[in-house]
Amino acid sequence: MQKKVVIIGGGLGGMSAAIRLAADNYVVTIIEKGDRLGGKINTKKGKGFIFDTGPSILTMPWILEQLFQNANRNLSDYISIKRIEPQLKTFFADGSTIQLTGNLPDLIRNLEAVSKEDASELFHYLHYCSKMYEYSSKSIYKKGITSIQDLRSMLSVKEMLSMDLLRTMNQGTKKFFKHKKIQQLFNYYSMFTGSSPYHAPAYLSQLPYVQLCLSIYYVEGGMYKLVEAMSNLLHEQQVNIQLNTEVKQIVRDGHRAIGVKLENGQVFEADIVISNLAPTPAYNKFIDDSTLTSQVNKELEKYPATVSGLILLLGVNKSFANLAHHNLFFSDSPEKEFQQIFHDGVPADDPTIYVGISAKSDSSQAPKGKENLFVLTHVPPLKKGESWIDKKNDYRKIILSKLERMGLDQLIEQIEYEHIITPNDIQWQYGANSGSIYGVVSDRKKNGGYKIPSKSTILQNLYFVGSSTHPGSGIPLVTLSGQITANLILEEDLKQNKGVV
Repeated sequence: MQKKVVIIGGGLGGMSAAIRLAADNYVVTIIEKGDRLGGKINTKKGKGFIFDTGPSILTMPWILEQLFQNANRNLSDYISIKRIEPQLKTFFADGSTIQLTGNLPDLIRNLEAVSKEDASELFHYLHYCSKMYEYSSKSIYKKGITSIQDLRSMLSVKEMLSMDLLRTMNQGTKKFFKHKKIQQLFNYYSMFTGSSPYHAPAYLSQLPYVQLCLSIYYVEGGMYKLVEAMSNLLHEQQVNIQLNTEVKQIVRDGHRAIGVKLENGQVFEADIVISNLAPTPAYNKFIDDSTLTSQVNKELEKYPATVSGLILLLGVNKSFANLAHHNLFFSDSPEKEFQQIFHDGVPADDPTIYVGISAKSDSSQAPKGKENLFVLTHVPPLKKGESWIDKKNDYRKIILSKLERMGLDQLIEQIEYEHIITPNDIQWQYGANSGSIYGVVSDRKKNGGYKIPSKSTILQNLYFVGSSTHPGSGIPLVTLSGQITANLILEEDLKQNKGVV
């Protein structure tokens, strides 16, 4: 008999798990409270401008290819991706810039303009970073890992030492680079996971290697084309998709999940329940047993939410020749910036600002001669009861003034379309814990950089996918979370069928 799987939430992780399990003949239903699939991969249109409102950088596309291959499909039949070069242009407070490129001879020359000594260390640094990627591929990206004991079972002592588990990312960066700008540049890659380089484990240093040596990509037509591709595949697999449908409760039989109950009272029976909603809000919203939820909330204290963000979508009547597709405008003091965001819990006085302009690589995203600016500034996760309604405009002024000061001349007067997304919007629309963009922080002391386990510790047959769960955030890893969870389900079902307890 085919087993029934109900997935709460149709974000990238839920879609990935659904595709994998449907390919193995499970009867899958996705229940999504919104009017579309995709979760944080979303799109916004206005006055001829098109914006991706979620992830803007694609790495490791072979993970997506593997997912489609599992369903006997080719990703290239659904979407086209293109390599982005230069990868990133960075701006500093003194007016200097460093352009990052996957062309390493050019990158060395760019770094030499700042520090010849540091530039000479680039290959040593990238080798160091490559080992962390290599050993993550053998372990973290293969199956669920929740502790150093799990890691030890998959890697040799020599390999674990190469992961530099006792250092923070900042400490790892400082082993190779002495110049403050170059330290700041490579440290900031930790923020692609929403984590501080002063607390995140050094193995996140694999991120510069992944981007610089394995390339970054863009989905032609916008990142939401990936969601449309996965949606099409799900329909081909005859997955039951229920949109505009909200789950009220996970139905239990003792300590076993046996289905979900909707707000309208309808019950979907299930052999397996998967939540694409992060574990903390999922437990508190869907489990009606305070004893169980208090127990699990205690377990989850070591997994605090990552940063949130204030997002400005700006359609401008201008083309900025001095900008690339991806741009960073750095804080003058990274130490103060991270102290304010991660320790003090307040928005930084002088924040680092990301500006993405997909129209640089895809003319369909903005009218001719104009550009679509996706402006992201990280802010602390929401405190209980906190609202950005009264402070979003003040922080908007800080952001736009800084961008004009650092080279975006006449930006404010050239804005002809604008939409603001606050941390409260992120929390409400996607159910994100405290408005988190990237799930849970990687913190060497609090959680060792590990994410929340894929399998519930309090309910049998309840699993999780998404950026808060193993292996982490970003398009490839969230996709991988769905596949790892699906593989775990398949393995456990295989054991049961063989009579192994």
